[in-house]
Amino acid sequence: MQTEVVRVDRTKIDAYVMEKAGKILKSGGLVAFPTETVYGLGADALDWEAAKKIYAAKGRPSDNPLIVHIADIEALSKIVKEIPEAARKLSKAFWPGPLTMIFEKKECVPDGTTGGLSSVAVRMPSDEIALALIRQGGGYVAAPSANRSGRPSPTTAQHVYEDMEGVIPLILDGGAVEIGLESTIVDLTGSCPVVLRPGFISLEMLREVVQEVEMDKGLIAEDSSIPPKAPGMKYRHYAPRAELKIVEGEMERVVSYINKKAMEEPGVGIICTEETSKHYHAGLVKCIGSRREERSIANHLFAILREFDKEQVTRIYSESFESPGLGQAIMNRLLKAAGHQKVQV
Repeated sequence: MQTEVVRVDRTKIDAYVMEKAGKILKSGGLVAFPTETVYGLGADALDWEAAKKIYAAKGRPSDNPLIVHIADIEALSKIVKEIPEAARKLSKAFWPGPLTMIFEKKECVPDGTTGGLSSVAVRMPSDEIALALIRQGGGYVAAPSANRSGRPSPTTAQHVYEDMEGVIPLILDGGAVEIGLESTIVDLTGSCPVVLRPGFISLEMLREVVQEVEMDKGLIAEDSSIPPKAPGMKYRHYAPRAELKIVEGEMERVVSYINKKAMEEPGVGIICTEETSKHYHAGLVKCIGSRREERSIANHLFAILREFDKEQVTRIYSESFESPGLGQAIMNRLLKAAGHQKVQV
């Protein structure tokens, strides 16, 4: 299969291109497209056979649920049994945007889309290209990140092409994404909303809208015996080819430890920030952004992990980025990428 990459201008979206992409989805095919978070690999969410193609293209376990993307709030009631009051408040505050909510599903949503679960994850992206594609594709597009399973999520069309060349027919190129981390996921099937995956929308932001919101206690625990209720909870994700370790502790000790490892071991990659980059004297140093602007760190994380793959480093050491707000989401992705390997200094 030949993979076509078509550039799409958000300020003047080509109707012919979107119609072509929509026809691929309606015929059971796959299309990669940008969202404000990462690039998604889309299929008709109400077509079981199409959903199977997503799992095959990604090499993704079939019990790992997909997120259904919608373009209009009216579409929600057609696929979920009930819309709790908390969901109405959260959708009003954060949709369109990087928030995914989990509901009990209606029978029209196939088990192939939900990984066999009775619930369905839904979000409404804010990216204009994504919204146009969803409408052209029938209104319900299942779309995990458009990368091979376990690899760093794609934040550019080139990243998608590296993983999906010859596997899917079309990639819509909207340039680099705005955020760079997947959406926040909130489970609304219980008595209290629970954050299952942190993202750009923080726990504090959610609580400003719905006071009683909890953070799942097992978010950063490695336990593969529990069936995942949200995408990405069960399996190792975002991983570069080289072994990755996160170094935690007082920053002076962290820098000293990483410097020592870089001098002792060949082929070491280092993930650091603008505040510390000048203190590293060995290894391949990559600055991920500034701690004063966490969004810059989130935006560059996956791209830097992919850059290290091209540099063929053998081991990567990363500073820790734990902090309130977006830092939780960054650390969640790093811990997954590292297989929860941490060093305390």
